[in-house]
Formats: sequence, C-alpha cells, structure tokens
Amino acid sequence: MSPVIGADVPLLQRRDTPTERRLLICRAVFNVSTTIVGAGIMSIPATLKVLGVIPAFVLTVIVAVLVDVSVDFLLRFTHAGSASTYAGLMKENFGKIGSVALQICILITNLGCLIMYLIIIGDVLCGNGSEHMGILQEWFGIHWWNSRAFSIFLVVIFVMLPLVCYRRVESLWWSSAIAVLLAVVFVGICIGMAIYALVKGKTETPRMLPELDGSASSFIQLFTAVPVIVSAFTFHFNVHPIGIELGKPSTMATAVKISLVLCAGLYFMIGIFGYLLFGESINADILVNFDQSSSSSAVSALLNDVVRLSYAVHLVLVFPLLNYSLRATIDELLFPKKPDLATDKIRFVSLSVFLLALSYVAAMLIPSIWYIFQFMGSTSAVCLAFIFPGAIALRDIHGISTKKDKIIATIMIVQAIITSCLAIYTNVYNLFSGTTS
Repeated sequence: MSPVIGADVPLLQRRDTPTERRLLICRAVFNVSTTIVGAGIMSIPATLKVLGVIPAFVLTVIVAVLVDVSVDFLLRFTHAGSASTYAGLMKENFGKIGSVALQICILITNLGCLIMYLIIIGDVLCGNGSEHMGILQEWFGIHWWNSRAFSIFLVVIFVMLPLVCYRRVESLWWSSAIAVLLAVVFVGICIGMAIYALVKGKTETPRMLPELDGSASSFIQLFTAVPVIVSAFTFHFNVHPIGIELGKPSTMATAVKISLVLCAGLYFMIGIFGYLLFGESINADILVNFDQSSSSSAVSALLNDVVRLSYAVHLVLVFPLLNYSLRATIDELLFPKKPDLATDKIRFVSLSVFLLALSYVAAMLIPSIWYIFQFMGSTSAVCLAFIFPGAIALRDIHGISTKKDKIIATIMIVQAIITSCLAIYTNVYNLFSGTTS
C-alpha cells in the first residue's frame, strides 16, 4: 500500500518506464494545477485594477518563480532527511513548535478555502441576498428547495461527500483533470466575450500602471493585491501527499514547473481579458460581473450561466484535494501515534464528515469571503509558501544549502514579512475607515 500523508517513511524510489513517468507527471500536473487554481482565478482580474497590467504581470511572474524555488527547497530537504510530510519536515528542523506552527497554518488556510468554496458555490446557485440572484432562482424562481442552505446541503451530501471519501490523493486525478478543463473553459469564454466586446467597441482601455495620487497611503494600498496573488499560488500543503505517490522528487519538481507555467498563463489571461471586458467596474469576485442583474456587458444569458456553472463545478472538484490535506493534518495533530488514517475506517469517515459539517455551518454563518481571503494571503498562506520553506533552507540541518540558496531564502522571508505587514495594516485601515481595497 502506498504511504499517505502522516506516515513517517522515506520517499519511495520507483523504477518507471518513460511512458509510466509521463503518465505520473500528467496526473500530478492535474492535481497540482487544480490545487493552485482553486478560488484564486476569480480574484486575479481585480488585482489588475489595483496594480495596472504591467505590475500585475511582473508580480505574478515573481510569485510563481519564488513558489517554484520554495517547493524545490521542500523537496530537496525532504529527500535529504527522513520526514515524508511538511509537518514532519518542520519538526525535523525546528522541533515540535515548528510542526505545530505549520499544522495551524494549514488548518487556517485549507479550512478557510473550503468555507470560501461553499460560499461561492452558494452565490452561484442561490445568489447572495439582495445583491444578486443565483442560477437556480433565475431559472425556477425563489422556492424553499433552491434556498442557499438547502442547495449547498444537497451539494455537500451527494457530490462532495463521495469525493472526499477517496483515501489516496492520486485517485482524484480524474476529477482534477475535469477541474482544470473547466478552468480553461472559464478562461476561454471570458476571452471570447472580451474579443467580441472589443470588436463592438464596448471595452475600456486597461491601465498599464497603477493610479497614485502621491500620498503614502495610495502606495501602500497596492500591497493589498499581494496576498491575493500569494494565496492564488499556495499549494504547498499538497506537495508531500502528491509527491509521495509519485516517488521520485524529480518527477514532482517537473510537474510543479509545468503546473506553475500553466496556472500563471491562465491567471494572466483571465486577468487581462476580464479587466478588458469589465474595466473599472470589475468586482473583487468576477462572477458577480456575470450576474444578469449586474453585468454591464452585452452577453447572452446562456453564456453568463455557463461561466458561473463551470466555475462552481470547478470548485466542487477542487474541494476534495484541499480537504485531503486538511483532514490528514488534523489527524496528524490529534492522533500522532495512531495507525495511518487510510487504514482506520472509523477515524477516516468521522474526520471527513466532521470537516464537511464544519465547512457547511461556517459557510452559512459567514456572508462574505473577502476579509478571510486577504487575511489568509497575508498570514498563513505566506508562511506556507515562503517563510517556512525559506527558514528550512537557512536552518540547513543536512548541510545541502548553497550560498545562493541562503541568499534567496533570506530575500524570500524578508519580502514576505514586509509585504504581509503592509497588507495587514492596509486591510485593517480599510476595515475601520469603511473603504475597500
């Protein structure tokens, strides 16, 4: 049986044929890409409105490159030691405090994402109160059976519960492939709509650079976009469960590079064409712009519905991947001496049902995702993506870090701390002043 996250065994070494290796890389690309894209794709266009096209492109490339470096740190130091999980790697380098800090960050990031996914799915299907109507309400009118609470409950029970019951992350590659395809469809439709609007002369010229009024506050405001892009590229909690089932670190490294290029391309395409389509009226959640009651574009109701439905289904298929690492992290934190989670049916099912129930209840109680999203991007996500991997490289208990590694790790940590502090300050200021980023 293949080891799962939580098992403290060395990475497997496989002897694969070239065809088998390509198949493994392909499956890993689907899983990694699905974990990366998640809900990040819907907020990327709004970052172009804040930063302008050129800075947004540069920042996306920089974050993608730094993420690739940080994943390389994780893979190299995992392979050099005996740990097989991110938490185990932190414990190996920083003791129990390090592993607990990592597990808390994963809990915050993944649980926050799962809650956000359910909120967004609810917005698509059932609307968000008086702000906009959902697809089911537009099609059938407002009834008890298409209420937000009942509709999400049905999705959780009949769609998500079967998906989260897979015990090996590799088994989710097919749902990940569909999720990536749906993300491509979502981007493709947006591109087609933007080109049509461009031909009809109904687009606005995107700003290449941000608008600054010369004040320090307007400059600091730019940093609110950084957590969004960082969150959009954070998938480090799934590096080990996906990498373990691949066996060779080089295979995982290749899959990560392909996934980062693919996702960065998708992000920038949806950013530029979404911004081109909706201009300065673009919302933090681009799906709101596709609502028939709020969209200012001359697109058909059918395209609006296809865009929203494809994205909602995409999130449904991303959900089990984040749930997988969250469930394993909780099990590792609460039951460190128990047998592997996949071998204990009662514990496995109990944790799965508990997380689904918790996510559902929280999604019903929390009306908006944005302060949560920004908070994660400037705290737990930035720790997972940059601070912890950089600290591991600087700690260098195996003596494998080069001088270049340590310089990059230092830069990674410093820039992460500075931008996070500025983003937190700006978000708190906006919250109490009643403004939005």
